[in-house]
Amino acid sequence: MNFIVISPHFPANFEQFSVSLSNNGITTLGIGDKAYDELTPSLRTALHEYYRVDDMEDYDQMYRAVAYFAFKYGKIDRLESHNEYWLFQDARLRTDFNIPGYKSDEMDKIKYKSKMKQVFLSHDIPVALGKVFQTAEEGWNLLEQFGYPVIVKPDSGVGASDTYKISTPEDFTDFLTKRNPDVTYFMEEFIKGDIITFDGLTDQNGRVVFYSSLVYQEPALDTVHRTGDMYFYETRDIDADLYELGMKSVAAFDIRERFFHFEFFRTADDKLYALEINCRPPGGPSIDLMNHAHQLSLFEEYAHIVKENKFYGDSTCPYYSVYISRSNKQDYRYDLDNIKQKYGDELKEIQHVPGVFAEIMGDVGYIFNTETKEQMHEIIEFVGALKMQA
Repeated sequence: MNFIVISPHFPANFEQFSVSLSNNGITTLGIGDKAYDELTPSLRTALHEYYRVDDMEDYDQMYRAVAYFAFKYGKIDRLESHNEYWLFQDARLRTDFNIPGYKSDEMDKIKYKSKMKQVFLSHDIPVALGKVFQTAEEGWNLLEQFGYPVIVKPDSGVGASDTYKISTPEDFTDFLTKRNPDVTYFMEEFIKGDIITFDGLTDQNGRVVFYSSLVYQEPALDTVHRTGDMYFYETRDIDADLYELGMKSVAAFDIRERFFHFEFFRTADDKLYALEINCRPPGGPSIDLMNHAHQLSLFEEYAHIVKENKFYGDSTCPYYSVYISRSNKQDYRYDLDNIKQKYGDELKEIQHVPGVFAEIMGDVGYIFNTETKEQMHEIIEFVGALKMQA
């Protein structure tokens, strides 16, 4: 079985996908823009062969890389990056080489927010209403329809990048001066609530073999627009209505042999609204939280699904697993020795965040496991405590 991993080195924790595929006897082939000698030793060992391109944005280079592997190794059975940024290109390569998985004509509903809203609505899943606009006049008309505040973001975008909260006419005027003229934007009614997710993995038949849920301190947009620490956690508690809407959403989008990451808002009156779908693992350290909380390896389980369509674990979640960030710009009351002394048994991992993600994820992230939510919040307060200012 031949599996091409696109950009196998990024993000760093996703290297384990290649390692696990290789460990399961799958011929694992990598395509990326990093020099081979700069790959980690474990990744170099996992990859049967690596093809370096100068520019991954250049489709001709990517096409030639896949063609080389197909000529040398025969039929390509899978091609995947697990990365939101490359979803369109992954689909185009699968289409051109007839590789199983999402093809180009299937991408609109999972990449364009306007299209995914239609899928949610057609399956009676409540959503935050929204509509695309291209001209300033269309935008002003939508503001009259939705009222303030609203969220404006690219119809096809990643995370909180190029996203704006519009609370006044002046905010919208400011957005119009900053907007990218080559981007189609989506305006969405603002729903105040807590972001919770329904995440998981399906097998080759579309059956959900693993599910979980993340709870965020605040939306990523708010984190970007302030300087401070953040946390989010894998919860042990999945409410029945979230499970029902989550499973309904997976079926609506017919997700097969893929990770999924659905975002929902839960409002003060305890209603759920679907925000969007991402057909890939949740970003950053999220998959690490899932592994710690559920005491399994989703990297290994994914390889099992690909190879034999079997999942050997389950969704039992014995721990809350929390990621707590720290910024190099803050002066904290307790240092790492203090943290280890008090919560060494609960501390599972320390991650140093590259600059491209530090704006949201902090410069350093600490992952802890706890059996109770009370202890989790106690650790959050301890790790985030600042020195008293003189």
